[in-house]
Amino acid sequence: MSARVALVTGASRGVGKGVATALRDAGWRVFGTSRHGTGPDGTTNIVCDHTDDDAVAAVFERISTTAGRLDLLVNSAWAAPRGFAGFTEKFYERPLSDWDSLITVGLRAHYVASVYAARLMVPRGSGLIASISSFGTRGHLHSVLYGMSKAGLDKMAYDMAHELRGTGVRAVSLWPGLVRTELLLSAGITEFAGFPIAQAEDPAFIGRVIDRLSTDPRLADRSGHTLVTAELGAEYGIVNDDGSVPVSHRAAFGGAGLFPPERA
Repeated sequence: MSARVALVTGASRGVGKGVATALRDAGWRVFGTSRHGTGPDGTTNIVCDHTDDDAVAAVFERISTTAGRLDLLVNSAWAAPRGFAGFTEKFYERPLSDWDSLITVGLRAHYVASVYAARLMVPRGSGLIASISSFGTRGHLHSVLYGMSKAGLDKMAYDMAHELRGTGVRAVSLWPGLVRTELLLSAGITEFAGFPIAQAEDPAFIGRVIDRLSTDPRLADRSGHTLVTAELGAEYGIVNDDGSVPVSHRAAFGGAGLFPPERA
């Protein structure tokens, strides 16, 4: 059987790079996009500006032509607005151009990629679209526009799952907690926003969770849900590279998720 094919957007660093690496190590044929065409070794790295719909279409055409299938899309592309590193200014103190990064890249680009992915997956009757969202959906985190973009991803997965029902294609939104990216580790801190670094998630941990989720017998029932990666990892018996077990932030952000809505 030929290797399953995955596309990870924003694969040059952080969560995207870790996910692409973990999928490759699990035997997937991995394509990754980034603005400079860089990413982890062993992946097919493609230059793509996710604000350019034609460039995105060309990525999927390349996958279709060279691989003949797409089994998994991981929406991980993200761009921080200029001067946004501290996340301390109020929304009315920030430039309106923040929208272009946090909504155009952080939300619209994921929708565009999902459209093209579904066009490859639906005719084959299988596939998974997974978007990297955040607990920022549940409580204030970083900025107004950050929360808007992540809430939009959760609703997007929920509604996509509704319209994909009966096709064999699934859509989910994933909430990682604090992630031990290279940037975070380089800061030399032991906690961030009150969360211990030792209990955070490795980027590759998230990739291993997605790999396992893609074959979960319950995936059809979970389509449309927001899922906490630390909780899935505990369910699947997945740990960090150093053997540590990431801790879910669910309680710190008010308990239950958003989708599907709780019924009275």
